[in-house]
Amino acid sequence: MKELYFAAENRYDNGMQFERCGRSGVLLPKVSLGFWHNFGSVDPYERSRQITHYAFDHGITHFDLANNYGPVYGSAEETMGRLMDDDFRPYRDELFISSKAGYDMWPGPYGNWGSRKYLMASLDQSLKRMKIDYVDLFYSHRYDPETPLEETLQALVDIVRAGKALYVGISNWPLEPLKFGYEYLKAHDVPLLIYQGRLNMLNRKPQEEGILDFCAEKGVGFIAFSPLAQGLLTDRYLQGIPDDSRMAKEKFLKREMLTPELLVKLHYYNDIAQSRGESLAEMALAWILQQRGVTSVLVGASSTAQLEKNLRCIKADPFITELLS
Repeated sequence: MKELYFAAENRYDNGMQFERCGRSGVLLPKVSLGFWHNFGSVDPYERSRQITHYAFDHGITHFDLANNYGPVYGSAEETMGRLMDDDFRPYRDELFISSKAGYDMWPGPYGNWGSRKYLMASLDQSLKRMKIDYVDLFYSHRYDPETPLEETLQALVDIVRAGKALYVGISNWPLEPLKFGYEYLKAHDVPLLIYQGRLNMLNRKPQEEGILDFCAEKGVGFIAFSPLAQGLLTDRYLQGIPDDSRMAKEKFLKREMLTPELLVKLHYYNDIAQSRGESLAEMALAWILQQRGVTSVLVGASSTAQLEKNLRCIKADPFITELLS
């Protein structure tokens, strides 16, 4: 019999800081929990419980999912459904749960990209898997160059009007389609809440392409995923490629990525982190949170110990800009 979960009474006085999401009424924790890895059917469920308990007990109210997170596809949302039944249903109104659709999910022409049919069918499936009536936030997960933007965006509008999502977001869209999406959603009284993009010290495209500036100017929140560059911005690869690493298994990271030039950069960053009394990972997360326009950073975790270390970034000292430029 599972032990009953009672959330920590001091969960909002436990060190978490909250940031307003653009020009909205939503406050998001500076660190949010991503379900991209570690919450699928291949992962121990009890570990998922421990991690989510620790997260919520420390003020992480935002759980970020997508239809195909796992593996297998859909299984991270099924884990969320079990967590709702076992632990979190009494706290549903304290949680900010997101999901997405846009990448491949099921076979055939209607299980991918940005059509109205795919987005609406996918969200219906997601709600069933997570055992909830609505998501707080639903994203178009990627830009679809073939589907008219109006179709994708109107689907988001109608999803909110149907009560299946409270807010909508956009992820992985280029700047010009993002600008169009912002104006379309505003004109249809469903303002764009947030943009989710890949941002880390090794990949600064949202800054270089003007996406972060646009979001800041228009009052759209920004949440960063892959903040540690799949583990490159940790101490894991400073001495080469460990046998049990993602890079050794060529899972998301290829061996040829770890070039001599990249190793020099990682050691440079690590030296700065040590001078600040931080690990490389802590500094990498703190750097993101201190960028203009950033609302929150998404972290994954394979243990409560790892999550505890990641949370230290909230209290990090400010940066001297030149150091990491």
